[in-house]
Amino acid sequence: MQTMQELYRARRTSAAGALDHVRNGDMIVVPTGVGEPPTLLAALSDQCKRFTDVQVAQILAMRKYGYFDQACRPHVRHAALFFGGASRAGGQGGWCDFIPNYFSEIPTLIERGLMPADVVFAMASPMSASGHFALSLGTDYTMAAVAKARAVVLEVNPNVPFTHGQCHVHVSQVTALVESEEPILEVGLPAIGPVQEAIGHLVAERIEDGSTLQIGYGGIPDAVVMQLTGKRDLGIHTEMIGDGILTLVESGAVNNSRKTLLPGKMVATFALGSRRLYEFMHQNPMLEMHPSNFTNDPYIAGQNEKLVTINASLQVDLLGQCGSESIGHLPYSGTGGQVDFVRAANRSRGGQSFIVLPSTAKDGSISRIVPTLAPGTHATTSKNDVNYVVTEWGVAQLRGKSAKQRAQALIAIAHPDFRSWLREEADRMCVFS
Repeated sequence: MQTMQELYRARRTSAAGALDHVRNGDMIVVPTGVGEPPTLLAALSDQCKRFTDVQVAQILAMRKYGYFDQACRPHVRHAALFFGGASRAGGQGGWCDFIPNYFSEIPTLIERGLMPADVVFAMASPMSASGHFALSLGTDYTMAAVAKARAVVLEVNPNVPFTHGQCHVHVSQVTALVESEEPILEVGLPAIGPVQEAIGHLVAERIEDGSTLQIGYGGIPDAVVMQLTGKRDLGIHTEMIGDGILTLVESGAVNNSRKTLLPGKMVATFALGSRRLYEFMHQNPMLEMHPSNFTNDPYIAGQNEKLVTINASLQVDLLGQCGSESIGHLPYSGTGGQVDFVRAANRSRGGQSFIVLPSTAKDGSISRIVPTLAPGTHATTSKNDVNYVVTEWGVAQLRGKSAKQRAQALIAIAHPDFRSWLREEADRMCVFS
């Protein structure tokens, strides 16, 4: 019987050798964000012309590899589960594919064969003594893909933390191993301006000690975080762990002691931050990384009492419908976990869900509170789910309110320059009749 080290050596290969496990027509599943394996994906880009009709499915690609170019589309193309800076141009131009989804349900799509998962390319920690690797930077839907895939190829990197949780792959499950030592991509905190700070204050003052937090990425969520360092006994049940959460841990605000689900444990499904964050994650008994069908499932996440969820939107109409992922018909991001966590907070005893957005765009020339979503907008969170909407001008609470009351509350937090126009449009639509 082979030892773990013998199995490891037998599976070790070069990046070029790993590509031999890819067949024409395959779907390659790649983890979220910095969980993407750069050595493998660079090799795939360099040799894309040897393949036909291969797709690479991923949420939030971080680096713009060669297969994002239009010329590569017949050979290897990106299938976005969520657009980011690397993939947005291809999505808007039509040469990158888009698979609509709720983040919580991607593992189910894979398990049921609704979304193919022929090959996995993923970044992984070094192997433990028991023969396990941790997919700690992007656990997400990748664990479901590992169980389904014909070939599992891991890029093993000593800079990847080994974490607790349901994020471990045994060497016997692995088809090929490629070693690299490239530093993990670091992502800094977004810029926080006065508008973000004002919104952050309005949300932060409504968060009680002992709450459990889900915090999205962006200037406004991080502005909330920076105003929570004086709180106590906060918990974390989120999709993304970033440096903002690390700040709350270091300040003493987060200790997870009053969580009702997994007390004492922070829970996340992917990481996006600095080297200091990745070092904090390594072997930390306070943190567990789980797949998104655990972290984002509204029924599971909603078992946390006083769950507070904070997510950004691009547009909100006078009924409270959110267009959070496109500008008109042009894709910008994706649904991600927004709907998952809005619904989770609505289920939670004492829960609060906040949709946050500046009141204007384009230097104040456009209102983000609108009579109706712009034509072609991808509707994200429904009017039936949205509760609190927050701009720098105030907070509108919507659940349980009539259409007229919702419009009045939303107009009150729109920029003053647009309130008369919004009232006129509401009258024209007979909202106030």
